[in-house]
Amino acid sequence: MTAPRIPVLLYHAVMEDPPDWIAEFTVTPKDFGAQLDAIVDSGRTPVGISALAGHLAGASPLPDRPVVLTFDDGFADLPGPTAEALAARALPATAYLTTGAITPGRRSLLPPAPMMSLSQAPLLEQYGMEVGAHTVTHPQLDTLPSEALRRELREPKAVLEDVLGHEVAHLAYPHGYNSRAVRSAALAAGYASAVAVRHALSSETDEAYRIARLILRRGHTVADIEAWMDGRGAPVAPFPDSLPTIGWRLYRRARAAVKGPVFAG
Repeated sequence: MTAPRIPVLLYHAVMEDPPDWIAEFTVTPKDFGAQLDAIVDSGRTPVGISALAGHLAGASPLPDRPVVLTFDDGFADLPGPTAEALAARALPATAYLTTGAITPGRRSLLPPAPMMSLSQAPLLEQYGMEVGAHTVTHPQLDTLPSEALRRELREPKAVLEDVLGHEVAHLAYPHGYNSRAVRSAALAAGYASAVAVRHALSSETDEAYRIARLILRRGHTVADIEAWMDGRGAPVAPFPDSLPTIGWRLYRRARAAVKGPVFAG
């Protein structure tokens, strides 16, 4: 018997007129609403990432046919119309925030875009969303020296915990870039889970520190959502890194050694 397939969806911005650099990973509000309705109609049970992480750690069972919705970076729509659309359908979700991009006076590697503010993080929780960390500057974590890696993992955790008043236990790797050393550092920093991308369905045997997600692009349709909810249309994690993935990592590390930290995107 094959392990149940678990769709973990990765959204970024939900807006009509996004900046060019994020447009490929943006969905319109109309398409977003139709996709959420397809998730509701699928009969799957929406849960936060903490439920999936707890199950992967052997601590708790999952409901039948779960689905997880996640949002990266912290775009301006998130604590407003996007959170409202989720709440209207009683859909929990997890938001991974890049603290350098949403904190006044701080900087990140993200290009300019409308962003939420750090002070709005508690509002996300009022809408029923979990909050996780997405580093400080959004770098390619698997290219960083160890001290910089530790800082990118530990600082946003502490910043968000100070704002929210409780532990922040979950992490998203920018653009999914990770390695064995990055995963070990995430564990050492005190995270209970970390999500990658992989554009694959997760499963009950997935790895807690590189949970697979399905990345939403502007060309995806309701039919794609329906296929994923049915456990079709994508590979199933866990699976080892491919040779092209390993080669690309080596190239990016060599480039970073010459040019310094690079935006993960």
